[in-house]
Amino acid sequence: MFLIDPLLTEIKAIITHAKEKAIRAVDHERVLMYWHIGKKIFEEEQQGKDRAGYKDYIIKYLSEQLQPEFGSGFSRRQLELFRQFYRMFPIAQTLSAQLSWSHYTLLLRIEDQHKREFYITETLKNNWTVRPLERQINSQLFERLLLSNDKESVLAVAKGEQSPPDAKSVIKDPLVLEFLGLKKEASYYEKDLEGAIISNLQDFLLELGNGFAFIARAEKDTPGRR
Repeated sequence: MFLIDPLLTEIKAIITHAKEKAIRAVDHERVLMYWHIGKKIFEEEQQGKDRAGYKDYIIKYLSEQLQPEFGSGFSRRQLELFRQFYRMFPIAQTLSAQLSWSHYTLLLRIEDQHKREFYITETLKNNWTVRPLERQINSQLFERLLLSNDKESVLAVAKGEQSPPDAKSVIKDPLVLEFLGLKKEASYYEKDLEGAIISNLQDFLLELGNGFAFIARAEKDTPGRR
């Protein structure tokens, strides 16, 4: 009995690790999808840049066509965010698999590039989930560091405020459920949600289409990708 316990512990760790990787993989595919949509919207907008209000027309039209079939994740506000996302992060290879869409929606609010890059670096370094990142932005960590003569102390306090990284926090976003085609049932917010995501992961990737899935995989395997 006691000889088997370490084996059981190791297998449980393998299962937990695999589930967390699957959850993160799903959200990163979603991030890449939003980036590609934003790119298409921006490129179409540029073709009609001399036409007044063309961008608004494109987004309104796409939202009206996409929402009935794919849900509220494709509202006018969301499509505008996708466009802004592409404009702010024009190189797909720089998108980190460690950052969820919720991370990026916070980062999109930061206009200053140096400030934005600082929060990206600190988030990756400290494994900040969305809540700690939002807290650090709201507490003006970047500005406090610029004014401080003891930057290490300021960073040490910030690091001590972080929450343990938890991939499951990603799935609390109802748009993730919608993205996976899962019903919004209470059980999905309990332990069953991990199993639901695992069981739907293969079908979800196949639905993206062979071309898109291949591009996304190729980008993630590009040497030098963060």
